[in-house]
Amino acid sequence: MTTQALVVPGEKLSNDILPVPLDSSHPLKLGPGLRHVAPSTITPTVAGLLFIDQRKKAIWVENNNGRYVPQVNDVVVATVHHSSTDVFHCAITPQTTFAQLSHLAFEGVSKKTRPQLASGSLVYAKITSASKHMDPEITCCNPSTGKSDGMGELKEGMVFDLSLGMARRLLLAKQREEGGLVILEEIAEKIPFEIAVGRNGKVWVNSKGVKEILLVGNALQETDKQRLSIDGQKKLVRRLLKSI
Repeated sequence: MTTQALVVPGEKLSNDILPVPLDSSHPLKLGPGLRHVAPSTITPTVAGLLFIDQRKKAIWVENNNGRYVPQVNDVVVATVHHSSTDVFHCAITPQTTFAQLSHLAFEGVSKKTRPQLASGSLVYAKITSASKHMDPEITCCNPSTGKSDGMGELKEGMVFDLSLGMARRLLLAKQREEGGLVILEEIAEKIPFEIAVGRNGKVWVNSKGVKEILLVGNALQETDKQRLSIDGQKKLVRRLLKSI
């Protein structure tokens, strides 16, 4: 279960609202927007909604106005800028340095079969290393299994910009219960489509035609900007479907 609370920078979080770790092997996970002050104080670094996931023993702060800061294990939609001998240099946001994507960080590739990605190609990848002193590193396969796990090159389709908060809500396992979102569920009942949501506020959409792609992308953006309720999302989908 995920709960929410409004917080401001510098506020000391009460221990009463923090998830209780099961044991030392399952420590509390701090996400974006929080700082740990030794020995046991946790304070927000930005104003926004504090999300608390009791099941995962994780907490983080959503701030739609902030810039994306790469975090290990985040999935992102990245754009290939250029390639060097061994890596692709990919843009995650205009503000961050290029992320490095190894030519071999794809399922089933070798030096002889490495992908040929041109400038402007899109990839769905996971961040494996992030530091303010070094360029981020990303991968398009699971390092443990070598499988793609849904990552890799994103062909065709279009990319739409969303707030960071909306991107995280779309990545929740239970969008309706935890994120208050039914927009994709409602559209999927009428239109087949593919989607890849990046924690960096980029979402890739593909469908059978341009009109369908635009409908999905516009629906997401309007839900985000207008902060539509579940009923509002259903009304929006009905209105948009009449246009195609």
